[in-house]
Amino acid sequence: MKTTTTGAVALALASALALSACGSDSSGGDPLSGGGDSASKAPSDTIVVGSANFPESELIMDIYAGALKAKGVKVSTKPNIGSRETYIPALQDGSIDLVPEYTGVLDQYFNKSAKATTSDEVYTELKSSLPSTLEVLDKSAAEDKDGVVVSSDTASKYNLKSIADLAPVAKDLVLGGPPEWKTRETGVPGLKKVYGLEFKEFKSLDAGGPLTVNALKNGQIQAANLFTTDPNIPANNFVVLEDPKSLFAAQNVVPLITKSKSSDTVSSALNAVSAKLDTTTLASLVKEVVIDKKDASAVAQEFLSKNSLG
Repeated sequence: MKTTTTGAVALALASALALSACGSDSSGGDPLSGGGDSASKAPSDTIVVGSANFPESELIMDIYAGALKAKGVKVSTKPNIGSRETYIPALQDGSIDLVPEYTGVLDQYFNKSAKATTSDEVYTELKSSLPSTLEVLDKSAAEDKDGVVVSSDTASKYNLKSIADLAPVAKDLVLGGPPEWKTRETGVPGLKKVYGLEFKEFKSLDAGGPLTVNALKNGQIQAANLFTTDPNIPANNFVVLEDPKSLFAAQNVVPLITKSKSSDTVSSALNAVSAKLDTTTLASLVKEVVIDKKDASAVAQEFLSKNSLG
């Protein structure tokens, strides 16, 4: 693409935008338990909405939470949990109930043999890949994909238009991205398997945040994993390389929820959000948070009000 108080939102955004990619709290304990030894279960009468550790996810979390509150659902939020490898177990152990997700990478997380690449095919495959305790609701038209991004100077120097064009020069370039990209099938291993790319080095930075952007700007890295809706891409004239072999499948924003918490009221509220969210709108909302430095909960509420959702 947060307990909804100003202080919590500010802390979450500061963490995401100033680059806390680890997803753990300051005490070193479980990020879902406030420093204790085990995560607390979500209350039975409350939908606990979580987010990953990047601004878009936290923004969509606020949108989901606001839409549910408008329908009288009791809601709390847990922002900046961390990567998928952290928040999916939190869903499965009952620490949270709902999180914004992206269809293609979620499908690949649960189905190591995932083959689908188009939007509808990925969504269908995903629904059959999920554990029995989880479900996805309606997917939105909004899509935010992983991308391999280079500076305009690097693109010009090596005549780069697609990821495949990196093959002759990858050995001389440093790739940067979130730590989990080193082992994800859609990260370093996938780039090697699908495109035959072996970079000089992989530098662990952050998930779509300032460390990666700054490293690409100052030449510490020559290629980066950024999300395609990231407003830093047009702001810095970065180039998103085409993906002709579809390493990155369709990535539509979708609510992932614990099935036992998915009532008619909850699902209708979230499906109504998905019906109003497209890629252009999402990119504009993320720009307001990341570039214009607006409060994420305020941006979320403005979107909800404008679309008669909250």
